[in-house]
Amino acid sequence: MDKMFCMQCEQTAGGKACTNAGVCGKSANTARLQDELTGALITAAKNGIELEDTLLLESLFSTLTNVSFDDAALEKQIAKIGQPYYNLYKVRDADEDTRSLKTLLLLGVRGIAAYAYHSLVLGYDAADITAFIRKALAAVSEDSYGLNELLPLVMECGKVNLTALELLDKANTETFGNPAPVAVSREIEPGAFIVVSGHDLRDLKLLLEQTEGRGVKVYTHGEMLPAHAYPGLKKYTHLKGSFGTAWQNQQKEFEGVPAPFLFTTNCLMPPKASYADRVFTTAAVSYPGLEHIGADKDFTPVIRKALELGGYKEPQGDGIFTTGFGHHAVLSVADTVISAVKSGAIKHFFLVGGCDGAKPGRNYFTDFVNQTPGDTIILTLACGKYRFNGLNLGAIAGLPRILDMGQCNDSYSAVKVALALAEAFNCGVNDLPLTFVLSWYEQKAVSILLSLLHLGIKNIRLGPSLPAFISPNVLHYLAENFGIKSITTPEADLAEILGANP
Repeated sequence: MDKMFCMQCEQTAGGKACTNAGVCGKSANTARLQDELTGALITAAKNGIELEDTLLLESLFSTLTNVSFDDAALEKQIAKIGQPYYNLYKVRDADEDTRSLKTLLLLGVRGIAAYAYHSLVLGYDAADITAFIRKALAAVSEDSYGLNELLPLVMECGKVNLTALELLDKANTETFGNPAPVAVSREIEPGAFIVVSGHDLRDLKLLLEQTEGRGVKVYTHGEMLPAHAYPGLKKYTHLKGSFGTAWQNQQKEFEGVPAPFLFTTNCLMPPKASYADRVFTTAAVSYPGLEHIGADKDFTPVIRKALELGGYKEPQGDGIFTTGFGHHAVLSVADTVISAVKSGAIKHFFLVGGCDGAKPGRNYFTDFVNQTPGDTIILTLACGKYRFNGLNLGAIAGLPRILDMGQCNDSYSAVKVALALAEAFNCGVNDLPLTFVLSWYEQKAVSILLSLLHLGIKNIRLGPSLPAFISPNVLHYLAENFGIKSITTPEADLAEILGANP
């Protein structure tokens, strides 16, 4: 009860595993319950019991980093499944390569589940995706599986995650319209307001509907920033702007704010007592003592708290963030981009994106972007962009040099643009003047990496540190077959990249 073993995030203790308490803030008992929840899902899959898709996806979502810290909520989820749980320590006791691949597969399907969940709540069928999730979970329990059986499943995980990302792109754009570039104000206006964090656009839409005409403004936080680019959300005039920066700064940025915060997905940190009374959760997100908004999505308590607190008396903050450069927006000016490449105005593209975090070493990404030459374009997405999206790097061919493509949920946009450029230049993606420089923190980033490997994309640079669950042999396989390498210094990495691709 007082020990744990968790190595699923980048910030895991000592770069190996959290064994007493999670760096994320979860207790050993919470970690045990998350293992039991995962084990119950594995048993169901092994026995051919097809749990309802919503239950399957939400349960897996609950085990992601910074989602559920609430033991009671996890116990209820375990009871819904009603299966004895497979002991995950059997995986941990396996030889290191089997353990590495099974962990990679398990964390990958957790990421897939998060993406598929967002599609499902918008009414989009994820049956093909959940079928693979069941297959992968069952494979984790197969004691006889080794390298030959697990490697193909890990690669298939990347393929299925790409399907999940494509489905989510379809769900979001058909529901809310195609994102368009937009400048988002960082000023908080006087009066009552609510800050919405996480990723779930449906929850934001429902909140906007319920606050319309109530004298309550709505601001986005963290990964919700790209919501401002969707016509179906932007039309609400009380969706005002952006509050704060990336998730790991919330304990500092939320202090003393006279407004409630609503968390719709992962990215919750344990709230400080000074503001815990104004933090609300919904869906899979849960924390002991916080008020949870149930499946009815009645946000009345959040609205009531906003009106009670009243907001600021004077404007706070300034500046803008620019977002909305999804694949529809970028490809609409593809001719301009292609001409700029052919003329030499654009010499290289960098995809610098992924998760942010508090661990030292992430300033690398700020320095890297800041040192990129003026004839290069930086595509970015996910919360890692907060390391540099405030930089003014100018423009090329009428486009800002930094193009924010959206959430980590919008990773399909980056893939679609890369494939379109390869088609336009009649070459493979690996032949493009394009380099992926990725930061990772949690399990959704793992599934995205697997999707890039499924596409055969090579020479990805990954940081700030490599996953603790990757064994030396598996790392050697990835390096030998895909050229994956750890980041070093911005100067050295840029010199190598641009030297190889002048």
